[in-house]
Amino acid sequence: MNRLNILALALFASAMAACGNKDETPESDEAAVTSPVAVEASGGNPAAEKAALEIQGDYMRAIVEEISDDRYEGRGPGSNGDEAARKYLAEQLAALGLEPGAADGSWEQAFDLVGVNATQPDTWTFDGHDRSLILQQWDQFIVGSGVQQERAEIADAEVVFVGYGIQAPEYDWDDYKGADLKGKVLLMMNNDPDWDPELFAGETRLWYGRWDYKYMSAARQGAAGAIIIHTAPSAGYPFQVVQTSWTGVQFELPAGDEPRSQVSAWVTEDSARELVAMAGLDLDELRERAFNRDFEPVPLGITTSIAMDIDIDRVQSANLLGLIRGSDPQLQEEVVIYTAHHDHLGIGTPDDDGDAIYNGAMDNATGVAQVMAIAKAIKALPEAPRRSVLINLVGAEEQGLLGSEYYAANPTFAPGKIAANLNYDGGNIWGHTHDVTFIGLGKSSIDSIVTLIAEEQGRVIKPDQFADKGYFYRSDQFSFAKIGVPAMYLDTGTDFVDRPPEWGRQQLDHYTEVNYHQPTDEYDPSWSFDGMVDDALLGFWTGLAIANADEVPAWNPGDEFEAARLQALEAVAD
Repeated sequence: MNRLNILALALFASAMAACGNKDETPESDEAAVTSPVAVEASGGNPAAEKAALEIQGDYMRAIVEEISDDRYEGRGPGSNGDEAARKYLAEQLAALGLEPGAADGSWEQAFDLVGVNATQPDTWTFDGHDRSLILQQWDQFIVGSGVQQERAEIADAEVVFVGYGIQAPEYDWDDYKGADLKGKVLLMMNNDPDWDPELFAGETRLWYGRWDYKYMSAARQGAAGAIIIHTAPSAGYPFQVVQTSWTGVQFELPAGDEPRSQVSAWVTEDSARELVAMAGLDLDELRERAFNRDFEPVPLGITTSIAMDIDIDRVQSANLLGLIRGSDPQLQEEVVIYTAHHDHLGIGTPDDDGDAIYNGAMDNATGVAQVMAIAKAIKALPEAPRRSVLINLVGAEEQGLLGSEYYAANPTFAPGKIAANLNYDGGNIWGHTHDVTFIGLGKSSIDSIVTLIAEEQGRVIKPDQFADKGYFYRSDQFSFAKIGVPAMYLDTGTDFVDRPPEWGRQQLDHYTEVNYHQPTDEYDPSWSFDGMVDDALLGFWTGLAIANADEVPAWNPGDEFEAARLQALEAVAD
C-alpha cells in the first residue's frame, strides 16, 4: 500500500469485520452496524467500533426529509431556502460538538455569486446557402449568456464546426489547428474521443468531454459563441436536464479577466443535423472526420445573429465548515475533508403537474446526510483522529462546482496540508449492495484503503460503472483534485442483495431519465437507508484510516493531478 501505514489499515479493516457480511440483509436501517465488537480498532481502541454505531439510517432520514421539504424551496443559491438550510445544518453541526471551521471563526465561508438570467428568444435563426433555419427555444435549443452584462449579442457571426473542441497536447490532439475563430460561433460535439482506451481514456469521460471545458475552450479561441450538440449518450442525461438546468437564473463566481464568449448554447441532435444539412453536409460524416487527429475546423457558410437582455443580480451563498481538531500536536495541521453539496436548483420551470420546486432529495440531501452521519461517528470517538477532519458542506455545486471551486481557491488549510477529500453526491435509497462504486478508482493510493475495508464489509469495489458520464469531473472532488488533493467519490453500487442482476442499473437509469434535476426528486418515506449506512461506514473507516496513518495518500505516478500534488507538497515543505 503506497505510503500508508499498513498496520493502521489492518486494524480498521479488522474492526469492520465485526459488521458482518452484508449478504445477510438486516431488517432495518440501523441493523448494518449493530453487531458486537470483535476486534480492537484505531490502534487498539475498541471504542472506534462503538463510534461507528452512530451511523444510523434514522438520523440520515431525518436530515434528508428536512432539507428536501418544500419549505426550503429547493435550496437555490442565495435564496431564502439556501439560507434556511445552512442555518439548520449549522445547528446540527453545533449539536454534534464540531467547531466552526471558517477562517473568521464562523460556520460559513461566504462567497459572492452573480446571478445571470438571460431572456432567451423564442426563436433562433440561421441563414446561408439561400436558406433559413428557425429553431424553437425549449424544444430545439437552450441558450444562456456567457457574459455578466446586461446584454449579450452576436451579429452575423459565421458558424464553424470544430469537432470536439478539444486541445489536449498530452494526447497530441488539437481540433482548432490554429484557425482564426475570433467572432465565430463554434458548433461542437459533446464528450471526448472514446473509441480507443489509449487515446484520452476510452469510454471513461475526461474533463475534455464536459460542457464547462468546451465553453471555456471556445472562449479561449475568441469565439463569439459556442453550441454543444446534445445527445443523451454523449451528455449522460436527456435533453430535459438541459431544459431545466440551463434556464432561469444561472449563477457564477464574479468574472475575472478570463476570456468569455457572448453566448453558450445547446441544440438537439436533430436540429444540428438540419443546420449542417443547410451547408450541403452530413452530420454523421462530419463526426467521422472529427474522430481523427488531423481534423480541421469546417466553416459551414452559415451566419447567425442573436441578442438577449440579461438581468444581473448579486447574491451570496456559503460553504458550511465544521472542524474536528486532530489530537496529534503536529499532524492536526493536516486535514481530511469530507464534502457534500447542500444546494439544488431552487424554484424553476413547473413540471406537468405544476410543481416548480426542485427539492433535490437524492441530489444532494442524501449526500449531506451521509457526511453528517460520518461527522457524528467521528465525534463519538473518545479521542479525535491524529489529523483534523473538516466537514465541508459546499454551496452552488449545481451551478458548476462553484462552492468547492471557491474553497479550493481560498482553503482554510493549505492544499499541501489536505491529506484527502472524500465526497458524497447522492445516496443509495434502494438497499444493500454486494458492490460499491468508487469514482476515481485507479488514480491514487486511496484505492488500497477502500478496497480493504470494503472487502471486510463483504463487498467489492468497482470503478465508475457509468464511466461515459464523466462523474469524476462532475462533482466537488474535482475542485480538490485540481489543486492536487487525492480525492474520491463513493457512489451507489448496482449489484443489489436479493435483486435480479440488472435491477440496480434500472433504478439508477430511471432516476437519471425521470427525476434527475426535476421537481420529482423528492423524499419518499419508502426509501431504504440501509445502503446509505453501508456507504457512510465505508467513508467513515476510510477517512479514519487516512487521518491516523503516518503518511498521506498520493496520486498514482503519471496521474493527471500528480504534478499539482507535488507542487502543493513542496509549497508546505519545512
